[in-house]
Amino acid sequence: MARKKRWEPETAVIESATHDGRGIAAVDGKKVFVAGALPGETVEFMRRKSRRNYDEAELLEVKEASGDRIDAKCEAFGRCGGCSLQHVSDDYQRDIKSQTLKDNLERIARVDPDTWLDPMTGPGWGYRRRARLAVKDVPAKGRVLVGFRERHAPFITDMHRCEVLAEPVGGQIDALSDLVAKLSIRARLPQIEIAVAENSIAMVFRVLDPPTDADKEHLIAFGAVNGCRIYLQPGGLDSLELIEPKGLDESLCYTLPDFDVRIDFEPVDFVQVNSDINRRMVSFAVEQLQPGPEDRVLDLFSGIGNFSLPLARRSGTVLGIEGERTLVARAAENAKKNGLDNVEFRVADLSKIDGGEDWVKAGWDRVLLDPARSGAAEVVSRMKLLNPERIVYVSCHPGTLARDAGILVHEQGYRLEAAGIIDMFPHTAHVESIAVFSRE
Repeated sequence: MARKKRWEPETAVIESATHDGRGIAAVDGKKVFVAGALPGETVEFMRRKSRRNYDEAELLEVKEASGDRIDAKCEAFGRCGGCSLQHVSDDYQRDIKSQTLKDNLERIARVDPDTWLDPMTGPGWGYRRRARLAVKDVPAKGRVLVGFRERHAPFITDMHRCEVLAEPVGGQIDALSDLVAKLSIRARLPQIEIAVAENSIAMVFRVLDPPTDADKEHLIAFGAVNGCRIYLQPGGLDSLELIEPKGLDESLCYTLPDFDVRIDFEPVDFVQVNSDINRRMVSFAVEQLQPGPEDRVLDLFSGIGNFSLPLARRSGTVLGIEGERTLVARAAENAKKNGLDNVEFRVADLSKIDGGEDWVKAGWDRVLLDPARSGAAEVVSRMKLLNPERIVYVSCHPGTLARDAGILVHEQGYRLEAAGIIDMFPHTAHVESIAVFSRE
């Protein structure tokens, strides 16, 4: 039987699922991954992308539903690429993510933790305080589209609100659409970056052409009415210009009450997306590191001080290492504002260390790692030089965590005490996790 053309609807039974929650059907000897389909369901789908060993497909209709399926809260779910798991319960989502972490540790690291941690959970809706919204003027639709990219195409989702964005921004999609539609440069404004802080909301409008005075008046009026800060970004990150309110010198901020710490940041700085989970994660990480008043603690990939400053409240000395100079400067200023004189920050590319650096050879009692998706291979392969008693590793990619865990356990003499997921991004397939190591 000849395989149907990809643009024709097909019907199949979903036999299993991928680690990111896509259903898998076997059709004419080839696997088809159907986003949004669950094992046991009979679904109608349409192939969208052809790979060598599998095809990717869009779910058109669920003809026989699984008992695990629930109604998605967001009207745009299924079209919007921002979320992929709204069609199943919170527990089901966490089971998928936990199994992904377990499979990676078993397959790549060949190690199991002594203890599996319960998932770290928080609010499932309105949690996202950082986002980059795409913008495009679409005359055929009669409006400017503002939102996330579609799941199966590079187009912007036609949406009117977002259930995961922190309020009030989640309900302002249409208002932002109407705002951009008034601008003369609406076709030259590709994105709006959102940062929701505890003391304000910032919106950064990326502009490819200079806005007119009338354009600025519209933007300023929107900021004044909605109580948010309006920035223009005509070029790189150093080109940010605050236009509303004028003359403001107070930074955006968030707090970590367990440690009496306030952290200031700029609207384009990296901060953890989920405020509630971040507070829990920081407290848990510090608790697991078990720093004492005489301990020397090394915080690698330290950013603006999210872990370093709380650690400084519990430790003798803390050194934060970060690759971006602007973040190091911000972290040092945050330490000063919090009255912490036992923490220092340095600039270093942690993907290029050779073990000869003075801070590597200084000797450390505790190490915290919070790397990007690429992980921390160069660091963990030299952990014997750092020689900490305890390590806490916060990861945003289970594959690189597993790779690095394998190095720590099989080559560097550490035991994996505990591991578990952090549900930082509910309703998405993103797997954030934490692992605790101790020296054998």
